[in-house]
Amino acid sequence: MSNTASGKTLQPDRVPEPARARRRGSHPLARFLVRRLLTAVLLAWGITLVTFVLTNMVPGDPVAANLGQRALGDPAIVAQWRAEHGLDKPLWEQYALHLRGLLQGDFGTSQQSHRPVSQDLAEFVPATLELAGAAILVSLVLGVGFGVVAALRRDRLSDHLLRVLSLIGISVPTFWLALVAFYVFFYRLQITPGSGRVDPALGGAPPVTGLQTIDALLAGRWDIFASAAGHLVTPALVLALYTIGLLTRFTRSAVLEVLGQDYVRAARAKGLPGRVILFRYVLRSALVPIITVAGLAFGSLLSGTVLVEAIFAWPGIGQYAYKSATTLDLPAVMGVGLVVGVVYLVINLIVDVLYGVIDPRVRLQ
Repeated sequence: MSNTASGKTLQPDRVPEPARARRRGSHPLARFLVRRLLTAVLLAWGITLVTFVLTNMVPGDPVAANLGQRALGDPAIVAQWRAEHGLDKPLWEQYALHLRGLLQGDFGTSQQSHRPVSQDLAEFVPATLELAGAAILVSLVLGVGFGVVAALRRDRLSDHLLRVLSLIGISVPTFWLALVAFYVFFYRLQITPGSGRVDPALGGAPPVTGLQTIDALLAGRWDIFASAAGHLVTPALVLALYTIGLLTRFTRSAVLEVLGQDYVRAARAKGLPGRVILFRYVLRSALVPIITVAGLAFGSLLSGTVLVEAIFAWPGIGQYAYKSATTLDLPAVMGVGLVVGVVYLVINLIVDVLYGVIDPRVRLQ
């Protein structure tokens, strides 16, 4: 209530925003997550629309790519094939049927393998996830570590060496490096396994997650795990080299920027140990831009493994997408595009959540 005893009307004290949020039973991080999830749903629908439109804009006739020359000359066979695959309907109706199928978990049937696209993706996507996951893990450990060392030893010999190595990693073409690595380490030195995910004699672990290393551990097959890890090392390191160079340079820049802040100098003036300053003050503040780059790098690794998979005969989504595109297998192409788009969407969602966890100012905006 207002108080007029002194001749002035006093307004009630304004309750701070966090306090009002707590009274409503809503945590700032929870509201932040709800907003991001709603945005993700809208973006997922946009991905389906863009994927469908771009796929149908590709020049070429899927009928000519899938039927033989004799069948192509028979109008009845062509009409039957178009009707079986829904190509005789208007585009808007094709998209409506495609969207309804996606909501039911049906990606359509591949025109090449004659299997459900979801079954093909369940077979090929885990292989690429395993390869890209190993590459990004190595990149984070080495790239962030090298960047921190380079920043702490600025303008010294180790800093200059790490900057040169990072420049080489960014500049070397991945496909050329994959060819050299395969030729040197497998063909000449014979210190790494050949192509594929596991030795053919072992047959692979019982499929649970689709990741050979994880499935081998779950089955207790250490021989399969050793073989799968050995086959994973070379292609993962080849893929990781570019990301290591990128993260090294970006981490060095981010750490140097934080080291010049007043609160870091104040922490040093208080006599805090260097380890505490590095992990509690410097790295936490520098993590936000580093996480952004790491998320984008993982998405790039996932969608850019085509040549590496071809050289190492890695049965991943890159090879599946290439074969589907060359034969105009439209359901498979749309399935691959949707999976890659959703992976980028999930990565961005995880990055946004990590923003809110690391920096409270983000979730309070």
